[in-house]
Amino acid sequence: MKKLPFYSFLLLSFCCSCALFGQQLTNDANINWSSEYQEPNNSFLSNIIHSDQDGFYALRIQGLGSKRDNPNILVEYYDKAQMKLKKSAELDLKFKKKTRDFENVIMAGSNMYFLTSFNNQAKKRNYLFAQGVNLKSLRPSQKLVKLAEVPTKNLYQEGGFRHDLSKDTSKILIYSMLPKKKRQPERFSLQVFDNQLNPLWNKEVQLPFNDEKFAVEEYKVDNEGNVYMLGVIYEDKVRVRRGGKANYQYVILAYRDGGESVEEYKINLNNKFITDLTFRVAKNGDLIFSGFYSDKGTYSVKGTYFFRLDPSTKEIYNKNLKAFDFEFLTEFMSENEYNKAKKNANKRGVPELYRYALDDLILRSDGGAVLVAEQYYVQRRANNDYYGYSPYGYGYGFRNRFNPYADPYNRFNDDFEYHYNDIIVVNIEPNGEIEWTARIPKQQITRNDGGYHSSYAMSIVKDKFYFVFNDNFKNYEPKKKADKWYTYTGRNSVITLAEVSKDGEVAFHPLFTETDASITTRPKVCKQIGRDEMLIYGERGRKFRFGNLVF
Repeated sequence: MKKLPFYSFLLLSFCCSCALFGQQLTNDANINWSSEYQEPNNSFLSNIIHSDQDGFYALRIQGLGSKRDNPNILVEYYDKAQMKLKKSAELDLKFKKKTRDFENVIMAGSNMYFLTSFNNQAKKRNYLFAQGVNLKSLRPSQKLVKLAEVPTKNLYQEGGFRHDLSKDTSKILIYSMLPKKKRQPERFSLQVFDNQLNPLWNKEVQLPFNDEKFAVEEYKVDNEGNVYMLGVIYEDKVRVRRGGKANYQYVILAYRDGGESVEEYKINLNNKFITDLTFRVAKNGDLIFSGFYSDKGTYSVKGTYFFRLDPSTKEIYNKNLKAFDFEFLTEFMSENEYNKAKKNANKRGVPELYRYALDDLILRSDGGAVLVAEQYYVQRRANNDYYGYSPYGYGYGFRNRFNPYADPYNRFNDDFEYHYNDIIVVNIEPNGEIEWTARIPKQQITRNDGGYHSSYAMSIVKDKFYFVFNDNFKNYEPKKKADKWYTYTGRNSVITLAEVSKDGEVAFHPLFTETDASITTRPKVCKQIGRDEMLIYGERGRKFRFGNLVF
């Protein structure tokens, strides 16, 4: 008989007739819900920009998918007590009779900045601008600060911009992609600013690899203004993982000391396939790496690994690998599936997990780390057949993994199926040893929505992790079989809170069922807004409300 994991299922029902009400979830958590508000026509809340002790700022996009060339960009301010809209202002994209393109709204230190770009076809240059936004009036400054510019051939072949903030938000990195030249190494520029937009250093870089064989996966700026770039070198010209084979190698490019010091670090695990890799910069300047590896190919996962790298000495230490055990890998299989896997394990080896994407690497205060990943992939339907679309490549699915501007209107009319399934949490000791792994069962399969209501939001409170996501309410019926899991498809939902304890145990608590209040959460909008508070966003048609989840 298969041994099933520990769970605590707590079913609660409650009355929602009053405008603002609270609900006790556990001894450690309760939630207060706001009144229900009407969403402005043809708009959606994109993300929570920032919060303070009195309220929070939200970004709203209006007009996406309409005939207009550019959407309206609005910043909204809600008070924390009642979660009620206090002020709203449009960030105008027009300047001197020209219309700019919206890039983002960011917080750097205590400053809010409105980022836009403009392609000047006459000068064949694409410009990136920043405007300060007044936190009281929500109005942008009339002064435009030019952060970067790149040459462009025409309106449709323009160099693009990316940005990153240091952990303490004291530094801003602007990563600008320069025009490509056939069969030549990729070129880009790095510009680092402080949070007052004062330039600190800039550098135009030509990669030491052929553009056709190199792809950038991640880039970060640390609190000192050093820039680190994680990339993949491919053995051939096609930048895909052919048949799941390891035809690539990870590499870190470091630009330190104001861009004067340039270093290259190649990453490998000897005879193991690195299926996914991410990194963070520790307080002492070390680079912390973690991810997944496999024995069978690059789309499956056998276990996890962890190591540290000293950028000054290039020394790698605290290196550890740990394979997931059989019980963990088969944890949510039915009894028949479990028995079949156990029988085949002797012939084919232990089964591996399939297509997990790294979402976060959280550095613990004691020097350890926590890795969080979700099974995620996209399938495209054609002639009633499904074709896998790799989440590890650099295509449609990958770009929209946590994209707050993912198209909810399906303007492109493609027939895609979005899979956001189980969550894995890996707790790593300071010496690199894997203390425990936890797996949160979740099946979310939706079509042609960009995963609009899928995935999860996460909060960290002391030594516990909390995950909020939409689930199928049938998973919480008392008569449900323990090895049966129902899929969330966009209907019959319950907003679920999954709690992972310091020992890796998992418990579930419904927050708000669709049948009780007819709302569905948007996890990609939910955000931790304090040490022990998480803001929950819920929708019902064109109406929405906020929940303040307090631990």
